[in-house]
Amino acid sequence: MRLTKQAKDLHLRQRSGLSDWANLALRVGLALALVGVALGGHWFDREGLRDNIDGSISFIDVLYFTMITVTTVGYGDIVPVTDSARLFDTFVVTPIRLFVWLIFLGTAYDFLLRRTWQRWRMKVIQRQLTGHIVIAGYGTSGTEALRELCRRGKDVDTIVVIDRNRDALDHAEECGAVVLDGDATRDETLKIARIAQASTLMVSAGRDDTTILIVLTARRLSEHVRISAVIKSDDNEALARQAGADVVINPASFAGLLLAGSTNGPHVAEYLTDLAAVDGRVALRERDATPEDVGRHLRELTTGLGVRLFRNGVCVGHFDDAARRVEPGDRIVEIVRGDVAV
Repeated sequence: MRLTKQAKDLHLRQRSGLSDWANLALRVGLALALVGVALGGHWFDREGLRDNIDGSISFIDVLYFTMITVTTVGYGDIVPVTDSARLFDTFVVTPIRLFVWLIFLGTAYDFLLRRTWQRWRMKVIQRQLTGHIVIAGYGTSGTEALRELCRRGKDVDTIVVIDRNRDALDHAEECGAVVLDGDATRDETLKIARIAQASTLMVSAGRDDTTILIVLTARRLSEHVRISAVIKSDDNEALARQAGADVVINPASFAGLLLAGSTNGPHVAEYLTDLAAVDGRVALRERDATPEDVGRHLRELTTGLGVRLFRNGVCVGHFDDAARRVEPGDRIVEIVRGDVAV
């Protein structure tokens, strides 16, 4: 997984096919193989070495000299004295020494410094994720959702994008979003994204079954997060709602509504698009009723044109008798000027 705030701050990349221990064993094996090459060369050319202590060169002496030479510059007790031994140390053992040190340093960085730093950075980022928006699935719909949120002035630092596609995450990361390389159907992934503290979850996984599973997982982890889901099949819309989605969007159905609306006049579809776009002349806004609204008719709001309200989970249109008087606790949907929408 990868969780990062701002570009290049933190990367939890997709895991390789090797486990951590297998990766460590591979590095150790490579280092030992390089040492073995140096050991074999020294053994076959042991006549080119001189022991300043006892004058004889045994296998233990060769092993000792090889390890000291590979890991340090030697102590001078055993030295190469022939040209071939010196050339071997120069052109074979010295590069091996550099590679072994690179392996050791890379392993220490990968297993200790980098992971410690990443865990610390991830905890810092997670502490800052409260009331944020999570986008699960960064395909066409997810990309447009992020762009629209940015156009609406949403702080991009408070948007978390979850996907398994590295190119998609790179794009979201360039936009400044927090990105998480993981499977949104898993509890652990959504917990890392702090779904329990999120305000909204947008799910657009590309497949209805995956989308519904993500909705189920998220709803089990949080009863309060507002979930919007993109569903492609009409048959699955009811399943998505049963899974816990508050809003179910069918792109094909919405496109059909625009096409059908255009038959009633050339400006109907244009007005519907105007309502949905952040740069339109008009916009839809949803808010709680204020004390100033209470007692007014839904059509008499001072902030905009009230079109419907929700009272105790029941939808009330502006033409219904229940809309004659706004009550405390009502949720109002109104049409306002595009430049004042929030």
